[in-house]
Amino acid sequence: MDRLERFFKIRNLLAARRHVTRDEFLQELEVSEATFKRDLEYLRDRLRQPVVWDPEQRAYTLAPVSRSGTERFELPGLWFSSAEIQSLLTVDHLLADLEPGLLGELLRPFRERLRRIVGAGDHSLRELGRRILIRSIGARFVAPRYFELVASGTLSRRRLHIDYFARSTGQSEARVVSPQRLVHYRNNWYLEAWCHLRNGPRLFALDSITQARLLEEPAFEVADEELEAGLSISYGIFLGSATRRAVLRFTPERARWVSREQWHPDQQGRLEADGCYVVEIPYGDDRELLLDILRYGADVKVLEPPELRDRVRAELLRASQQYA
Repeated sequence: MDRLERFFKIRNLLAARRHVTRDEFLQELEVSEATFKRDLEYLRDRLRQPVVWDPEQRAYTLAPVSRSGTERFELPGLWFSSAEIQSLLTVDHLLADLEPGLLGELLRPFRERLRRIVGAGDHSLRELGRRILIRSIGARFVAPRYFELVASGTLSRRRLHIDYFARSTGQSEARVVSPQRLVHYRNNWYLEAWCHLRNGPRLFALDSITQARLLEEPAFEVADEELEAGLSISYGIFLGSATRRAVLRFTPERARWVSREQWHPDQQGRLEADGCYVVEIPYGDDRELLLDILRYGADVKVLEPPELRDRVRAELLRASQQYA
C-alpha cells in the first residue's frame, strides 16, 4: 500500500467509524507506529485535515468544521493513484505551454493541492519541467489578457469589440464580433466569430488582435450548420469550399512518413508497387497546401490538377533563382 492509498484509507476509516484507535489504524494500514505518525503529521500540516485525538474515546476522529468556516476539509484528488496524479500534473504542465493564461489562475489551487498530496520531495515532480518539453515551432505570441477576454466572451456568450490587424493588407480595423469557437491550429489560436461589420462568419488570428474589450450585448448565435458552411475549412485554416482535389505522389523514402500522416480528414491514399505513396486531398484555397507541398521538395510530385502543378513549378523556379 503506497502513501496515497494510506491517506485515502485513513480518511475513509475516520468517515465510516467516526472514532478509530491507534491499534486499529496500525492493523488496517499494516505500517509501523512511526510511519503512522508521519502520515498523520502530513495529513494535518500539508493537506489540512482536522484529524484530532479524542481523549475520552482514546481514539482519533475528525474535528467538526465550524459553521462560519469557508473551507471544506476534503481530499480532492485522493481517489487518484500516484500515477494518475502524475498524469494530471503532466497535462497541467502541457496546458500551461499550450494556452497563454486562460486556466493558470483557476487551476493554481488544484495544482498546489495535487503537489501537496504527492509530496514536496517527490523526485518526479522536480523532473516534470525538465523531462517533458514542448517545442512550439512557429507559434505566434498572444497577449494573455486578450486571450482571456476572447475566451471569456466565447464561453459567456457576449460580444467583443476588437481592433484587428490584417497582415494581408497591413491595415488595422475595429470590429464588433460575436465569438463562436476558439480553434488551436498548428501552434496558433484562432477565433471563429460572426463579424457584425461584414455580416457573416469570419476567422480571426488571436495574435493579430491589438485591443479587445467585452461588451454587454449578448453574442449573436450562429447555427452549427451555418457556421460550418461559412467557415468550411477545405484545407488548412483558410476559408472556402473544397472544390478541387490534389493528387500527390511521394517517393518511397518519404512515403514511410507521409503514409502515416493525416493532411485532411477526407484524404484517400494508396501505396504503389514501387513503394511510392499517392494521396488525394480535397482543397479550395491552395495557399497552405502549396506551402506543405513545397517543404517536401523533390520528394513529392503534383499529379493533379494542372493549375496546382503550375503553381508549384513557378514557386520552385522562383526559389531556385535566389541561388542562380
